[in-house]
Amino acid sequence: MPNMNVNDLFSVAGKVVLVTGGSRGIGEMIAAGFVANGAKVYISSRKAEVCDATAARLAEEYDGECISIPANLAGLDGIDGLVAALTEREERLDVLVNNAGQAWGASLEEFPEKGWDRVMDINVKGPFFLIQRLLPMLEAAASAESPARVINIGSIDGIRPPVLQTYSYGPSKAAIHAMTRQLGGQLASRHIIVNATAPGPFPTWMLSTGVGGGGDVDNTDWDLLAHTNPSRRVGTPEDVAGLAIYLASRAGQFTVGEVITCDGGSVVG
Repeated sequence: MPNMNVNDLFSVAGKVVLVTGGSRGIGEMIAAGFVANGAKVYISSRKAEVCDATAARLAEEYDGECISIPANLAGLDGIDGLVAALTEREERLDVLVNNAGQAWGASLEEFPEKGWDRVMDINVKGPFFLIQRLLPMLEAAASAESPARVINIGSIDGIRPPVLQTYSYGPSKAAIHAMTRQLGGQLASRHIIVNATAPGPFPTWMLSTGVGGGGDVDNTDWDLLAHTNPSRRVGTPEDVAGLAIYLASRAGQFTVGEVITCDGGSVVG
């Protein structure tokens, strides 16, 4: 008889999870969801002090396990360092959440080459080579009954034209969506399930800098931004963490190569 118990369908308890860019924003929201539901979570980010503080706070708030491994994922040295540090601690990786990302804003006439290269390095090259390097750990966790998961964090800006002058960000997220579909088809036979989410407006440092809040998340006028959304609000941690938990659980096991929007209707509204 099929097991339709919701606690089993959506369970992530005992899973080993790595969330890149997990010290703030959407990455922190996703990490919190996994910690709160019994997963052993590793987070990485470039700034060691911030990463360490977030890991300690999430572990305390949710009475769970959250471990900091600071890493700069803009280049292969940082990626290899993160993989080495994780390999020293774990034999397997059940869930990889590729969330680390960056945007760069400038006018079309003034947009610099470094604003293109850095965004592509972090948003596209980084996730690809992290998946490549972590394949042995993902395969160690994978089975037909319980596949390993890769969740790439894309964006609605990779689906429809961005509102802001972030000329490299949209193309980088469209590339992540394309990579998700390609790897989803290739890795499913190895019991590694690859999907992506495409978040819309969430109260994050990155979006705050783009809408005039200067990175001050607490004092940005999110109500003004919410008025432009069909759902008349911005996203919450429960929205994006819930979607990630679905994709990482038994409930999402037959969903492969998809890019799922989490935007309150921004793309269709």
